[in-house]
Amino acid sequence: MAGAHAVRMHEVGAPDVLRWEPIELPEPGPGEVRVRHTAIGLNFIDTYHRTGLYPVPLPAVLGSEAVGVVEALGDGVTGFAAGDRVGYATGPMGAYAEARNITASVVVKIPPGVDDDRAAASLLKGMTAHYLLDIGRLRESPRTILVHAAAGGVGLLLCQWAKRLGATVIGTVGSEAKAKLALASGCDEVIRYDGESVAKRVHAITNGKKVDVVYDSVGKDTWSDSLASLRPRGMMVSFGQSSGPVAPFEPRVLAANGSLFFTRPTLFDYVRERAELEARARDLFAALEEGALNVRVGQTYPLREAARAHRDLEGRKTTGSTLLVP
Repeated sequence: MAGAHAVRMHEVGAPDVLRWEPIELPEPGPGEVRVRHTAIGLNFIDTYHRTGLYPVPLPAVLGSEAVGVVEALGDGVTGFAAGDRVGYATGPMGAYAEARNITASVVVKIPPGVDDDRAAASLLKGMTAHYLLDIGRLRESPRTILVHAAAGGVGLLLCQWAKRLGATVIGTVGSEAKAKLALASGCDEVIRYDGESVAKRVHAITNGKKVDVVYDSVGKDTWSDSLASLRPRGMMVSFGQSSGPVAPFEPRVLAANGSLFFTRPTLFDYVRERAELEARARDLFAALEEGALNVRVGQTYPLREAARAHRDLEGRKTTGSTLLVP
């Protein structure tokens, strides 16, 4: 057994349900590695688990993304050794801990040219941006896209990557500081959704042509504007709901707005195969090492203060990526 601490929840609710508690770690089981964490990524899905929007068995340790060092190997594990720097981003949950055992099949090695903070800040968000580019077919031809929450963790990486691929990028943000950040990260135009109509501005910016793809991680508050911003046969990619879930809708609304396509994807379904996981991680790390992507760690919190980090994230007080440090 190895000792450690973790942030654990015994009930769903407000951030105060997160408690700093000692845990005991058994030796890694078959196919597992024990990772001593150095940096843990905070993601909005963690708040969905905490509030019960996405139910999880209780008690629970939240978090699906972290970076650290391999301490021990279970039977049958190959390709890893004690001392390897590794990361993971697709669960299972349990990252809000000083150390944990996790199946080796979801772990990837981190190259020397990427430090722990950048890896922990970008692995989940960067691979999310990577598969979102595939969904929108941005690698096939230049497109015009709308990215909601463009100054968030995924938004900043998605905007940068899309711009590199030749896209025209329109971002939405909620403050002047976030507008400046989005413009510096690949956006051609930025819309302040707190003070103007997104759909009207999109119409004006594109001379009435509107956009090919909308990437929407906000949900309820942006749904109508997202649909109204799409050109006929455009694609609505709903991959989050920071403002709350979208209300049930009739499929005919997609026809009424121009034979639109709608998808609600998750990263897990785009890294199901080990080869696909490794390929997306490899592309991300290469972009980071080349300096093609700039990962912004906006704020860092001690792991034991995860509740404060959740409050700030839900209060839209964060920019870029947020790390929890054991």
